[in-house]
Amino acid sequence: MVSQKPKLDYLFLFSVLALSSIGLIMVFSASPTMALKHGDAFYYIKRHLFYLALGLLALFYSLRLDLDNLKNKATPLLIVSVLLLFSVFIPGVGRKVLGASRWIDLGLLSFQPSEIIKFSMVLFMARWLSDKKGQVQDLLKGIVPPFLWLGLISILIIKQPDMGTAIVLCSTVFAMLFFAGANLRHLLFFGLLGVGGAVALSLTATYRMRRLLAYLDPWQDPQGIGFHIIQSLLAVGSGGIFGLGLGASRQKFFYLPQQFTDFIFAILCEELGFIGGVGVVVLFVLFAVRGFRIALSSSDSFKNFLAAGLVSWITLQALINITVVLGLVPTTGIPLPFISYGGTATIINLFAVGVILNVSRKP
Repeated sequence: MVSQKPKLDYLFLFSVLALSSIGLIMVFSASPTMALKHGDAFYYIKRHLFYLALGLLALFYSLRLDLDNLKNKATPLLIVSVLLLFSVFIPGVGRKVLGASRWIDLGLLSFQPSEIIKFSMVLFMARWLSDKKGQVQDLLKGIVPPFLWLGLISILIIKQPDMGTAIVLCSTVFAMLFFAGANLRHLLFFGLLGVGGAVALSLTATYRMRRLLAYLDPWQDPQGIGFHIIQSLLAVGSGGIFGLGLGASRQKFFYLPQQFTDFIFAILCEELGFIGGVGVVVLFVLFAVRGFRIALSSSDSFKNFLAAGLVSWITLQALINITVVLGLVPTTGIPLPFISYGGTATIINLFAVGVILNVSRKP
């Protein structure tokens, strides 16, 4: 009897295409006001369309990758990604945006190495866990080596500064170790160290302290440190159940900062209401459920960990972004996957989706 060839998980693919379509519509709606600074109301949507096209090509490419060959390149790719992280601090190579050194500018090409390192770290961890599966509960052999890499990468990312990406990356690594069956006491120990470090950094950096104070009581300084989160909550709250209507947002008119990037979910809730916001959350839940199903269905431990890590990364980032917009956690400054405007993030996220679908085809 001929075995049936595994097929793509079309529900998983649907969730990604639906989220990307919503993102395209929301960038088109939320960006024209800021785009006029460039003399073209369609400046950002045209660029986002280009990035989305490149992302879909990346998805198509990664869908056909030889994952065993990709596994063999895990460590070299991580090393290259770390070197790229170093490069953002080189004058003439790195470029500052809003006071943060997160970009490498090569003239015609600019990109964010911190987005690439997310994929590289998940790939490295997937190989490490598959190779050291029997030692994952051993502190020195199974836990410490990947945490040394994570520590170095986190330091470079925080120095940019970009605490949000560091939190996403650390959370993803912890999720992968938990998924692999690591000792919970070891994870708790390193988790407490990480939380302590994050608190210390927040208390010693002025802008992080301002974000923390804004989270605790934004109305204490509504025109200063609390302005951003207050405008976000006003956008979400004014949408009501059904929203003001697509394109009818008031907060996008220079009230809410990053209205088509980090805080696009607030504009979405304002225009599409509670129904629209819940719809996006449901699509991310579908993404997570089907993604983890793909991971668990794989008989290959490397593919198992790789798919689980990629799904964890994107899901955790979406969760953090949405909770920030709703004022449930302090502002971190990370985009909403598939929906926020972006170049490197859009391409890398869709490349990761192609890898997950690749696992579903060849479990």
